Amino acid sequence: MTKVEHSLKFVTEFDETHPVAQHFLQLPKLAQIAMLESMLKEIILPVIEPTLAELNENGSYAILKAVE
Repeated sequence: MTKVEHSLKFVTEFDETHPVAQHFLQLPKLAQIAMLESMLKEIILPVIEPTLAELNENGSYAILKAVE
């Protein structure tokens, strides 16, 4: 089966005056990205998985999957 990988982008905006944001923004960029992506996966995947199952229910030529 041939796979086509999608590339979706998300942007998180921070209020630099908030203490939590200030602390987060002091982390290295790679750590920031890893943390945000992990949180998004935990929050979004459980919500969209039923929709993906419904979309794929009668899929005869293509199946949409969430890849971690």
